[in-house]
Amino acid sequence: MFEATKAQFELPEGVIYLDGNSLGPLPKGAAGRVARTMTEEWGKRLIRGWNDAGWMAAPERIGDRIAPLVGAPAGSVTMGDTLSIKMFQALAAALGLAPEGRRVVLSDEGNFPTDLYMADGLLAALGRGHELKVVAPEAVEDAIDESVAVLMLTEVDYRTGRLHDMARLTAKAHAAGALAVWDLAHSAGALPIDLEGAGADFAAGCTYKYLNGGPGAPAFIYVAPRWADVARPILSGWLGHEAPFAFDLDYRPAPGVARMRVGTPPIIALASLDAALDVWDGISLAEVRRASLALSERFIAEVEARCPMLTLASPRDGAERGSQVSFRHPEGYAIMQALIARGLIGDFRAPDALRFGFTPLYIDEGDVMAAVAILEEVMAGRLWDRPEYRKRARVT
Repeated sequence: MFEATKAQFELPEGVIYLDGNSLGPLPKGAAGRVARTMTEEWGKRLIRGWNDAGWMAAPERIGDRIAPLVGAPAGSVTMGDTLSIKMFQALAAALGLAPEGRRVVLSDEGNFPTDLYMADGLLAALGRGHELKVVAPEAVEDAIDESVAVLMLTEVDYRTGRLHDMARLTAKAHAAGALAVWDLAHSAGALPIDLEGAGADFAAGCTYKYLNGGPGAPAFIYVAPRWADVARPILSGWLGHEAPFAFDLDYRPAPGVARMRVGTPPIIALASLDAALDVWDGISLAEVRRASLALSERFIAEVEARCPMLTLASPRDGAERGSQVSFRHPEGYAIMQALIARGLIGDFRAPDALRFGFTPLYIDEGDVMAAVAILEEVMAGRLWDRPEYRKRARVT
């Protein structure tokens, strides 16, 4: 059912792209949309584009396009900045709403490191004796107690694809009096998400993976409507002000999620993302999830049968896994470089994980079987065992 969507992407001839969990491919409509934004809007309208072309309203308008993909109501999502910044904002706001005396931010070892870095920096800057407590993913539920101020988790583990139960863990956090902040970087656009139904307090996600917005595309932030008018933005930028062009010297937060805007929106990048979201028109995330599981389970079965020297690092049960599959091998980096040299693009995550993403918008069963054939050839012939494949690049 995804033949039509596959035709909407620029996919290089001779390449099998299993790395959309890291950077989505170029939607065919994006280049033209960016060009029009530059030539017709910026080029001809100049500064008038802020009003005439709707630039100033773009973060909320595009946020409302993302909202249905993450189970959020209209008016609860806005765009801008990076995922690191949005997680920093979300955690700070959640800490401001947490019960007095709570000092623990609970996370896990599968959280994406930038979230932990931002949390560590924020807690140090606050200087209030907060503690970042990091446990094993399977230990999170038991670690939620009355000491926890905020539960901060990435829904899908970036290394292994392990999937947290958002609804259950959020309910456990709320029962203990804590708030829940979710990072959706590896789940938005990959599987059905129900932020509102799960009761999540805050969430953030990037748009350059499964949403295909382009390298460095702006992140989004979700604020539950119950907090939208009381959450205090730690980064009180001028476009989060109630009246930016009044140029008041005192900060007054804008109503609703708009208070989480910081600086000038990246209009050209937002144009690319806006075009990428057109691909999702009429697409069912439930069907995407069904197809992704079928593709990834076929891949696992074939790789285990034909490449026994690789060890599955992802959960075997698809219900406990996102849309990526990881295998382990001590020479994982060199293996991945050998695969890329032969037209199979995945990626590597230290210390030993080969990652493969399964996005049915542009990946089908034929791609999966061709990928397995390349992987078998590389492993059986030890084709990875060459000096040029061991030389580490800056991005892995």
